[in-house]
Amino acid sequence: MTTLKSDFLNILTERGFIHQCSDLPGVDALAAKGELVAYVGYDCTAPSLHVGSLLSIMMLHWMQATGAGKPIALMGGGTTRVGDPSGKDETRQLRSIEEIDANKEGLKSVFAKLLTFGAGQSDALMADNAEWLAPLNYIDFLRDVGRHFSVNRMLAMDSAKLRLERDQELSFIEFNYMLLQAYDFVELAKRYGCNLQMGGSDQWGNIVTGSDLGRRMGVKTALHALTCPLLTTSSGAKMGKTAAGAVWLNEAQLSAYDYWQYWRNTEDADVGRFLRLFTTLPIMEIERLAALQGAEINEAKKVLATQATALIHGRDKAEAAALTARKTFEEGQAADGLPVFTATIGEGLGLLRLFVDAGLASSNGEVRKAIANNSISVNDTKVTDPAYTLTAKDLIDGQAKLSLGKKKHVLLRPA
Repeated sequence: MTTLKSDFLNILTERGFIHQCSDLPGVDALAAKGELVAYVGYDCTAPSLHVGSLLSIMMLHWMQATGAGKPIALMGGGTTRVGDPSGKDETRQLRSIEEIDANKEGLKSVFAKLLTFGAGQSDALMADNAEWLAPLNYIDFLRDVGRHFSVNRMLAMDSAKLRLERDQELSFIEFNYMLLQAYDFVELAKRYGCNLQMGGSDQWGNIVTGSDLGRRMGVKTALHALTCPLLTTSSGAKMGKTAAGAVWLNEAQLSAYDYWQYWRNTEDADVGRFLRLFTTLPIMEIERLAALQGAEINEAKKVLATQATALIHGRDKAEAAALTARKTFEEGQAADGLPVFTATIGEGLGLLRLFVDAGLASSNGEVRKAIANNSISVNDTKVTDPAYTLTAKDLIDGQAKLSLGKKKHVLLRPA
């Protein structure tokens, strides 16, 4: 096994970030000298990134924290207009330029929490590929870039091959995505001396294509590739997905309390792994927590939830979420820190629709099933009648606590 010299790659290795690397000794040598300039690209398909993107952001964080070099967060203002086919069964919905720009502004906020931006040599940089992709002349692009690509090879890439094998449509605009991503690497190399692209393992083909394009287009330095694994939970569920939808990083899309709860509900077998990946706790402390057994593992989950939430939402909101959870679950109180849903009560609100609108369930059928399983409560009192109507009489101190099971709670307050 290769002996690593850089703190950066040693930390990535012991914490489980590395899936593939095109030249581990080469990247290690650059990191040891503080000469890495590495980027990760983020398309602007939504107003927030989700927790699945946090893995690559943490890689940028550790790169800067260990003095390995300069991190670049690349906003996909240009590539989002095309749509990445990787891992998709159908063509992405095309978004307007106005929507992309609005999403881009929403994405930017999370990076400042984990990276230090500035004009210094190791300060992080935020770039936008619309700067060089939007003005491209199509004929010139085909002559200068397109001639270096083999259609045979492009069709063999997973992003195209899987669609074709399933007889699913792959649009021509999506087919061009890998050219644009490869060209990003070349542009960043020319503009900023970028020598490493990082991303999820599903991006491996696109990243090494960019490395190859750089060589063909005369980039003097070697362009390296480093990917992290695409995570699933130990039960096989996709990381960052819940029954209610994606686990967003921006508070406008998901409250700090719900974010805390996502980590608190981690499966026992995943606690140690997620502590390594999504917190900055020392490894020795992580090993101690991961070794806890039985009921004690719940204490490790609380630490995971608080540490992970503090990174994204700040220590104060993380501690407040932990306090709310303790009051709700351990002390039986209707804590004020719970998510709040407002509605006009009027003459009454049907229980089925109310629980769906409040985000506690995805359908009336799910609520009916929960009622049959004795899992629905109003103010900690079980409700067994699907036709139950909540009225102003159910309000206690101007609010009602709605619960589905032991872990999902919302405070209803009249609009």
